[in-house]
Amino acid sequence: MTERIQLGLTDVSASATPAAPASAVTEELLVTGMTCGHCAASVREELSEIDGVEAVTVDLVAGGTSHVTVHSATPLDDDALTAAIEEAGYIRVSA
Repeated sequence: MTERIQLGLTDVSASATPAAPASAVTEELLVTGMTCGHCAASVREELSEIDGVEAVTVDLVAGGTSHVTVHSATPLDDDALTAAIEEAGYIRVSA
């Protein structure tokens, strides 16, 4: 006799990437020096403290140039973005 166990799990493979917020402004930044998830978390934390920032996502390229996306309702001060990245201990590079 074969018994079946229902675990009640949900398949999330179709929605593995969370949707970006419906923000008015999206800033794409390039950052070097990050090597791990902790590095990415530090950058997200510092950028999230800027007034107006709604969400921050990091596409980590360990040891290379990572892409950081900042979503906000209004335009952000470019110097504040750079200062937050430097405060986290990393370097913002121009495109």
